[in-house]
Amino acid sequence: MAARRTSSLIARSLSSSSGAASSLLSLGRNRSRGRSIYRFSTAAAVEKPITPPVQAVYTQHLINGQFVDAASGRTFPAYDPRTEEVIAHVAEGDAEDINRAVAAARKAFDEGPWPKMTPYERSRILLRFADLVEKHNDELAALETWNNGKPYERSAKSELPMLSRLFHYYAGWADKIHGLTVPGDSNHHVQVLHEPIGVAGQIIPWNFPLIMFAWKVGPALACGNTIVLKTAEQTPLTALYAAKLFHEAGLPPGVLNVVSGYGPTAGAALASHMDVDKIAFTGSTDTGKIVLELAARSNLKPVTLELGGKSPFIVCEDADVDKAVELAHFALFFNQGQCCCAGSRTYVHELVYDEFIEKAKARAKRRVVGDPFKQGVEQGPQIDSEQFQKVLRYIRSGIESNATLECGGDRFGSKGYFIQPTVFSNVQDDMLIAQDEIFGPVQSILKFKNLDEVIRRANTSRYGLAAGVFTKNIDTANTLSRALRAGTVWVNCFDVFDAAIPFGGYKMSGMGREKGIYSLNNYLQVKAVVTPLNNPAWL
Repeated sequence: MAARRTSSLIARSLSSSSGAASSLLSLGRNRSRGRSIYRFSTAAAVEKPITPPVQAVYTQHLINGQFVDAASGRTFPAYDPRTEEVIAHVAEGDAEDINRAVAAARKAFDEGPWPKMTPYERSRILLRFADLVEKHNDELAALETWNNGKPYERSAKSELPMLSRLFHYYAGWADKIHGLTVPGDSNHHVQVLHEPIGVAGQIIPWNFPLIMFAWKVGPALACGNTIVLKTAEQTPLTALYAAKLFHEAGLPPGVLNVVSGYGPTAGAALASHMDVDKIAFTGSTDTGKIVLELAARSNLKPVTLELGGKSPFIVCEDADVDKAVELAHFALFFNQGQCCCAGSRTYVHELVYDEFIEKAKARAKRRVVGDPFKQGVEQGPQIDSEQFQKVLRYIRSGIESNATLECGGDRFGSKGYFIQPTVFSNVQDDMLIAQDEIFGPVQSILKFKNLDEVIRRANTSRYGLAAGVFTKNIDTANTLSRALRAGTVWVNCFDVFDAAIPFGGYKMSGMGREKGIYSLNNYLQVKAVVTPLNNPAWL
């Protein structure tokens, strides 16, 4: 997501065990013929990975303020995607661990101090946590890069500052959640109260572990709720570290509980738990459907979902092509392409199409791939073997469907989950690479003739998470931004994620909104209190 320090980034994670849960997958997001494959000689070498300047210290569950082993005693490996080697073995949660965490959260909400604290007291704890994030910036950034593979410079200089900013933002909301008084038609005093919803179950993805931690935890705590959070099994390490800092900041035991584990066990148990009052999930659309079903089949708990995307990035005929190429490149390749709102359908007007193709290919070939701890590296590895193989299958699909492979198309190096930046031209709307969420460094470029055509084609998708528009014409910008059915439309920019800007999707990209004032609605109940007034002076 955002390229600037004032902006942030993004989203995937869950699964299930029986019935509807049996199909629940591990959570996360979840050469043209005759052409040669280009090699990326400018990329940093990955043969000798840099030793991360941090250790994986926190590997147990955090339940009721204490680090504890899994009830079963089992662990699972957390990997370094640069080397495919194990970083640490992490407690493997299942239904019993979720039960313990929910019991702690329930008691902390029903009997503990958190919802009974003044909003100002809660705000001060959130602010102290934000200060601790800034103090531990380098350790958290190194751990995020080690477990996730994103460039360290991005982690340290963009995502960690945004993490702190988000909690400063939500701390500011804690004492500004106001109710209403309503004038009725009779002699009654009517109050409308906004109350915390209770125990919130949250399932976060692997592509932006710390930012998604903030998007979920920040508003829930500001509203006075308690939390059971399940990490993505690929990236459990930074959420545990962050939760430990929260307790250093003075968070009472049981308010924030973190369980690591797989979707079919821990994730399904959380989504279907009868004593959880609300579920928030970021991940794939298919998994989101199962989360919604599990929540409905249990206690009909409300659910917010931030799901998949196949966002159009529209380059109009009046565009400065050099600038459009750079922004479209960023919109797609950012975070190794592992971004739910990536501009993964690049629509280019026919008048500038050929020029755009040549420059987009040249830019992709200059992209620096390598060890994300090395300065200047733009692209690290994909998250794991499953995602790595999935992206390569989509590349083969593009070749087989007769799209033109302009560059890339293969793995990079011989170790780790690195993929060459890949560009396809002559892509058609019915190709899988133009329809499915690839979640990798694969740019699909399509040609269009006029606005009516590109609006129709851009909207013919089951997704509606985001869109990008690149034009100098204000009328064109207004027409497209109003016509595109997407939760966010970026005009002459992309992936700007200020803390106050709401984020979420139309159609099968989800329901509800993250960030900003709208995220508070996810964690509040509305109660009307009506009291008779005898002989009132006024109504």
